Amino acid sequence: MAVKINFRPSLRKLSDEELMGRVRRTGDEKAFDELYRRYARRLHGFFFRMLGREEQLAADFTQELFLRVWAARGRYECGRELCPWFFTMAYNLCRNEYRFRNIAVGFAEEVRGGPDTYEEQPELRMDIRMFDRELSALLDKLPPEQRVLFALRYEEELTVPQLAEVMGIPEGTVKSRLHYLLQYLRKKLKVYETL
Repeated sequence: MAVKINFRPSLRKLSDEELMGRVRRTGDEKAFDELYRRYARRLHGFFFRMLGREEQLAADFTQELFLRVWAARGRYECGRELCPWFFTMAYNLCRNEYRFRNIAVGFAEEVRGGPDTYEEQPELRMDIRMFDRELSALLDKLPPEQRVLFALRYEEELTVPQLAEVMGIPEGTVKSRLHYLLQYLRKKLKVYETL
């Protein structure tokens, strides 16, 4: 009985960059499927948070992103870190959608000119779920750029250099924006400090 030896390493053992290199060089669909397996859920969650918590819209944008990745596979620079490349594309898709809907202007006006609906009631003991709901509501009211920054840093755990690459701004600007964003959130969520 002959034993078939497979000299192809398991795709699950390869790095994201090695997989994308295969996709770029040979159009390896199995390598692309593995990248989809690794990133689809994260990207879907990102789109879900950034595009108004609409499940179908997030699914559509996730598919659109992977179609664009496949179409742009020849432009991938071998060795370039893949995670920021994917999230740069995702960020750009969101920005285009914001422009299309003209949401950016609406959010900016709402945040700048709208009444402060948060009432501080320190005597109430709030549980973690209430905190999460309040944080989510605050994030939904932020301008799109700040929501993206929060999501990429604290939910997707991208580093400051990765954020700078994704958003196309200097690292110092990323740090400054993160600082002011956290100050704003701390002020609004001050009642929850004892949790």
